[in-house]
Amino acid sequence: MNHPSGSSQESNSDPSPSSASPGQPSQPVPAQQAMRVPMPRSAPYVTYSIIGVTVFVYVLQLLSTFTLGKDYLVLYGARINEAILAGELWRFLTPALLHGSIPHIAFNMYALLSFGTGLERHFGHWRFLLLYLLGAFAGNVASFLFSAGYSVGASTAIFGLLGAEAVFLIQNRKLFAGQFRSAIGNIIFIAAINLFIIGSLPGIDNWGHIGGLLGGLIFTSFAGPLYEVEGISPAYHLVDRRPVREVIIGAAMVVLVFGGLAMWGMVR
Repeated sequence: MNHPSGSSQESNSDPSPSSASPGQPSQPVPAQQAMRVPMPRSAPYVTYSIIGVTVFVYVLQLLSTFTLGKDYLVLYGARINEAILAGELWRFLTPALLHGSIPHIAFNMYALLSFGTGLERHFGHWRFLLLYLLGAFAGNVASFLFSAGYSVGASTAIFGLLGAEAVFLIQNRKLFAGQFRSAIGNIIFIAAINLFIIGSLPGIDNWGHIGGLLGGLIFTSFAGPLYEVEGISPAYHLVDRRPVREVIIGAAMVVLVFGGLAMWGMVR
């Protein structure tokens, strides 16, 4: 994935020396010409932790199957509509920790590593974790509404990351300048391949993918980072101007929309 999250980035901003002096606070830099701005470099601890927990849960699945003859974690954690209708609401989240095979978990964890590390650096640890959980929730609600049988897998949450990546790039397209078109094109290509080709294969719960994608789009539209370049040449830095209240609103929107759909599905 071509995520523009390196150590520095060209931004269409003008490092005008008259905008501030050493004794004045730094001011936003007007967007006029290209310059280099450091990108966030914090370690993606949440991404690594999710991968570690998910792999650990899969090991427990294997142990349950080999020692007890049945995968009890899938039995009590998968998205099974009858169980949800019986009140087991945790199944809107727990399927994201479960997988059906080694290739299944390997593909999903590779996708999480590819998308998650860059997004977490920009979103911050807790906002990224919230995004991941909301994508899983939205995806499993959509799966509950439109799919039969049962489903497991982190792809609901990963499609939430895909939607978040698209909105984040669009909202900060001036910052990423020349990389924007290739990056957004890459995301559209990945989404199209997964939804229309891989998603059409037997055994793939495409509704979960669509729900997760929508959850990520909705949340990030309200809660994603809004960067401005500030500072005095050459010490430019990024400032996220997204208010905390809008992050709360974004999370509430996903919960209200998909929580309402889940309630409708349970009483219809």
